Amino acid sequence: MIDRAIACLLAVFVLATGSALAQEKPEPKYNVLFIISDDLTYTALSCYGNEVCRTPNIDAIAAEGVRFTRAYCQGTYCGPSRASFMSGYYPHATGVLGYKNPRPQIGDRATWSQHFKNHGAYAARVSKIFHMGVPGGVEYGHPPEHYHQADDELSWTERFNSPGPEWMAAGDGETLEGNPEGKRPVVGGNTFVVVEADGDDLIHSDGKTAQKAAELIAKHKDERFWLGVGFVRPHVPFVAPRSYYPPFKPYDKMVLPPKVEGDWDDIPKPGINYKTSENMKMDIRRQKKALGGYYASVAYMDAQVGKVMDALEEAGIADETIVIFTSDHGYHLGEHDFWAKVSLRDESAGVPLIIKVPGKKPAVCHSLVELLDLYPTTAALCGLPVPERLQGKDISPLLDDPTREVRDAAFSVAPMRKGFLLRERDWAYIQYEEDASKGIELFDVNADPNGYTNLAEDPAQAERVAAFKEKMAAKLKAVRENDL
Repeated sequence: MIDRAIACLLAVFVLATGSALAQEKPEPKYNVLFIISDDLTYTALSCYGNEVCRTPNIDAIAAEGVRFTRAYCQGTYCGPSRASFMSGYYPHATGVLGYKNPRPQIGDRATWSQHFKNHGAYAARVSKIFHMGVPGGVEYGHPPEHYHQADDELSWTERFNSPGPEWMAAGDGETLEGNPEGKRPVVGGNTFVVVEADGDDLIHSDGKTAQKAAELIAKHKDERFWLGVGFVRPHVPFVAPRSYYPPFKPYDKMVLPPKVEGDWDDIPKPGINYKTSENMKMDIRRQKKALGGYYASVAYMDAQVGKVMDALEEAGIADETIVIFTSDHGYHLGEHDFWAKVSLRDESAGVPLIIKVPGKKPAVCHSLVELLDLYPTTAALCGLPVPERLQGKDISPLLDDPTREVRDAAFSVAPMRKGFLLRERDWAYIQYEEDASKGIELFDVNADPNGYTNLAEDPAQAERVAAFKEKMAAKLKAVRENDL
């Protein structure tokens, strides 16, 4: 009798201990399928109102999910943005202001995908999730370590790369940047090049990425997973199969943003973007071709998104999977004669963001949100503990009530320009240097949505500027309270 009693007590203890451990390490309630495009402005998507560039597959996610109209990245180029949303910290908290792996700064703290891996999920990336140089990290012929660059090995169960020919693809190519005489050959690097490529989707990196992602979904459909699918288009070079170009040709039918005389007169020097029509020596013809090439690259990327979503349906796990679509930052397409990223204006700091959660109704949400919010939000939705240290917010309540507001301002930085943005619903405030010594920009986004009139020197706005300086100082202090 005594032996039986002891055995029963031991059994109860084991069950209780196992239950406690299960509570400590709950399995995620859902899978997470995180799809991210590179250098994608929300203005290029038809679900955000573009009437020239059609993106039916991304639109289909938006039709079933919550589309955010005021989502902002935390760094306006690849390295700091990706390190931020994957680590859960603002760039100035980790000090990752360039193209580094955040691991030395975050130590043993779990990244977003690692948090899911620690709770039993299969965690994988295909292509670019942390920073990877494009085209350098994608071109054929490089050793494996070149493809990893700023990647974090601890974040993954497995990781896969998707090499492609990039600017060397066979087809009709033209270098648009720094080529006013038309004599420069097609070149690599961070250069505006358009290639109407021969062959099909699978020749290029994004086609391979979609194919591998589909394979992984089928293979791991019976277990929980966090799968990051990183498409490199529309990052330069603008390379896509020929079949994606006809809607945008002839290129002279492309409509560029308006050009306003004296547009730069009230912009501080650091606020003039690093790539402009002027310094790139792109005439109107080349600007229109750049726009058409960008849109063709977006259309190609959208088709690959469709293949991944088809794989999710075919696996029969769409009702078990959170789908997120976004970009690492935005992109200028000729607004103010600016091109590319880095600036802190909406075209560059704003991002598309769509979150589709099983059982949640489709909606459009106008609350200010940040990419930093994705880590805590998905953890909460999946029933995992949300680390208190994370600097983002759990925005899952917005999925049930999209009329709510979760923050007064979104915060973003442009380390290359030592610039800082506070984007409120009605105002955009940008300052250069932490003491604003290199200039300020202030825009009334309701009266002047395109940002043509900088009100920073307007005496009527002096109190508002002073208040924003105080808010910025407080924000920077709060960001650094978690310095790592």
